[in-house]
Amino acid sequence: MIEDIDDGVRTVTLRRHPMNTLNLDAVKRLSALFENHPSDLPLVLEGSEGVFSAGVDAKQFMGYDRAQRIEMARAITRMTGHLLRIPAPVVAAISGHALGGGLVLALCCDYRIATNAERAKFGLFEAKAGIAFPDGPAHIVQSELPPTLLRQLTLSSRSVSAEELMRHAVFDETADPDRVTALARDRARELAGQPGYRAVKAQMRGALAARVNQLATEGCESAFA
Repeated sequence: MIEDIDDGVRTVTLRRHPMNTLNLDAVKRLSALFENHPSDLPLVLEGSEGVFSAGVDAKQFMGYDRAQRIEMARAITRMTGHLLRIPAPVVAAISGHALGGGLVLALCCDYRIATNAERAKFGLFEAKAGIAFPDGPAHIVQSELPPTLLRQLTLSSRSVSAEELMRHAVFDETADPDRVTALARDRARELAGQPGYRAVKAQMRGALAARVNQLATEGCESAFA
């Protein structure tokens, strides 16, 4: 991960081979970054090398034993809970593929700007990969996706375009790949400039954050037990 603060916006860049996938160490590092993020500083979360994130490193995950899988699932729920609890604006700069846990990370963000490149694909491939959703992400996708799209993405493991997610209001804007991050920074500053932003965010997204953090505290992850 790479961190940068410029003109009042903190940018966290996902950078891990291959395709910015997440293993246990990466999840814990992100979790700590989100937990300790300054409450008044807007955050932009971006990928690198033309990819936002392909989610969990499936090859490494399949090599984990039962205890490690449970630990990974709980760590992911904690990570998403910390991200949702940030009171300042959080903007996703989605300059390429966002798959599985990568799309879940984007759904945790308050505002989502995606590339308009036709090659970029978005989806939830957990069923195809043989990996259940951790409790937190399961609740997030149920809360953030309209029912028909939720059913199609989770049960068919099909990928969709940014255009389709725009039609469903899952993404807020699209831009040329080389403009996504700059636009995300601009939007983060604009959102933060509203005096009532933090209060309204707590009203609108506080229940989701509270539920995911409750799941993290409970440590259930029954699908991995």
